[in-house]
Amino acid sequence: MSTLDLNSPPPGHKYSVAIDPEETPWERALRLFKDVALFLFAIAVVATILLVCYHTVTSTTAAADEKKWAMSVLSAAAGGILGYLVRK
Repeated sequence: MSTLDLNSPPPGHKYSVAIDPEETPWERALRLFKDVALFLFAIAVVATILLVCYHTVTSTTAAADEKKWAMSVLSAAAGGILGYLVRK
């Protein structure tokens, strides 16, 4: 068995020590609930924005400038979704 001198590690190597607290089941459940709630809220906000943009684009009473910014937002959302799916 070989020994390793931590005062002088081999070239090209590094070491680290970490002390992490244990996560109790209650803390884990709370963290997961918070993550899911935040995700659902973000989805609702994005869906609302996209719905408003779609309604603006299809509206007969909307001005041309309003339709332009709505199309820009819809194009950016579509590009973001495609970029996420393709991952390039």
